Amino acid sequence: MCRIFGFRSVMQSQVHRSLVSADNALIQQSEHNPDGWGVAYYVGGAPHVVKSVATAVSDEMFRHVSGVVTSETVVAHVRKATQGNLTVFDTHPFQYGSWVMVHNGNIANFAAIRDDLLDRVPPVLRRFILGHTDSEALFYLMLGKMAERCDLERRGYPLEDLASAAREAIDLVSELAGELCEDDGADPLSNNFLTFVITNGQTMLAHQGGKILHCSTHKKHCPDRDTCPYWADECERKVEGGFVSHLVFSSEPLLGDNVWEPMRVGEMIGVDWRMQMQRFPRPRAGGDGLLGR
Repeated sequence: MCRIFGFRSVMQSQVHRSLVSADNALIQQSEHNPDGWGVAYYVGGAPHVVKSVATAVSDEMFRHVSGVVTSETVVAHVRKATQGNLTVFDTHPFQYGSWVMVHNGNIANFAAIRDDLLDRVPPVLRRFILGHTDSEALFYLMLGKMAERCDLERRGYPLEDLASAAREAIDLVSELAGELCEDDGADPLSNNFLTFVITNGQTMLAHQGGKILHCSTHKKHCPDRDTCPYWADECERKVEGGFVSHLVFSSEPLLGDNVWEPMRVGEMIGVDWRMQMQRFPRPRAGGDGLLGR
């Protein structure tokens, strides 16, 4: 399947190491995910999205883009296609306004339920769907649920509303295509895997939907602790909830100073515009559906 990466920080940072130079960087992961790549980064609150159908490890543009990106928010993806075509329209990240999303997974029996899923997307949003992937359909389904709760262009979109909208979209897909598969090694084409990262540059949310996703909020030792004006205690200690200096998601743990933990299936983790982190565990069967409470 695909590999994804999401980065949110209190300060502008370079991501060249995570995408290119680390021992397990995204570019190395693209050797097994050869069907295109994409990087989204934010400048002045606006997303800049660069995508290609080439394999990242052999594409100099991927190295060039990864080398110049300095931002507080970055999302990246290397693709191994399960649905859709090998075109830029079907390459991640997908974008609508300030929102971008990357997905690692599959909606089971998508061809048979595609029209039913798209009927659940508001027409005002549906007309912007350009490709043929299940991932883009999931993105716009979430956007529709998000728009019911808050203006999509609100910079400080509430994290709780984003998590609730995402959970509602996941539940709708599960009703049509079956429950999430909790076995990462299962057949990717006949099961539901809905692992994704979505952000508007400020609020960011990740969901572990069956395909492995790791999270990092701190480092073992920050090499810049004596000189960085943003250094705080939480840079080197685990935070269960509260303010963090950075939040990173990656399909594979990246070697270096960051401390990584695997997310649980059905778990969501995110930060709001203030960099306050919150965990949203998978609701219990038959529970009240309240998230993070």
